[in-house]
Parts: sequence; C-alpha cells; structure tokens
Amino acid sequence: MNNIRKQRLFNVFLIIFLSSLGVFFILKALNSNLDYFYTPSEALIANIPQDKRIKIGGMVKKDSVDRNGTKVIFKITDFENTIEVHYEGVIPDLFKEGSGVVAYGKIHDKTLIAENIFAKHDENYMPPNIEISSG
Repeated sequence: MNNIRKQRLFNVFLIIFLSSLGVFFILKALNSNLDYFYTPSEALIANIPQDKRIKIGGMVKKDSVDRNGTKVIFKITDFENTIEVHYEGVIPDLFKEGSGVVAYGKIHDKTLIAENIFAKHDENYMPPNIEISSG
C-alpha cells in the first residue's frame, strides 16, 4: 500500500471513531437526563430505585391537601391507588383538589418527595369574566 492510501484509510477510520465516540456521549447524556412517568398504581408496583427521579401524574385526591406554610402534603390518585406527596415550595395557582397534577421527585418509602409540581388544566380554559367600565 502506498502512503496516500494509508493516509486516506487512517482518516476514514479516525472519522468513524470520532463520530462513534460523539454518538456514544450524546446517548449517555440523554439517558442520564431521562425521567420516567408513572401513574400511582404503576409507581407502587414498580421497583424504582430511591435515587431515581420520576414523574407521577394523576388527580389530587379530595380532602387530602394539608398546607402548613410553604410545606404541602397531598395525595395523587388514579382512582385505583393513591400515593402521598410531600412538597415544600410555591404551589402553582391551578393546583386544587380534584384537578390534574404531575409531581416530579424521588420515591422514599412509598412517598414521593417532590422537587417540582405541575398543575394541569383542561383544554376548555375560559378566562374569568372581566367587567370593563366605560368612564
């Protein structure tokens, strides 16, 4: 093999190796930032490691919200099972009993220690009536 062919072959293998290495790092970064979504029933039967962040979605169970300053304890239900959620921070304005919610955090002893709460509203949102006075 002459030197020009060796140099071209080396360059092709170098490009393939560096591309493969780049794809590997991209996939590894995406996998580490992946959060799984569970319903309360799925979360209770799944074997979730305690250091794994997850999202649990469902409805806020009626008469389950306990507020103490910025600390809120409530239950999320999928109408089959419930899971208790502990959260400290500012709750979204749309958060209320009987409405949809997604809690983001880590499971500890069948309790979700939430880092973030996302309140959901239905697609038929109507703003409150605003009275405009002509003055």
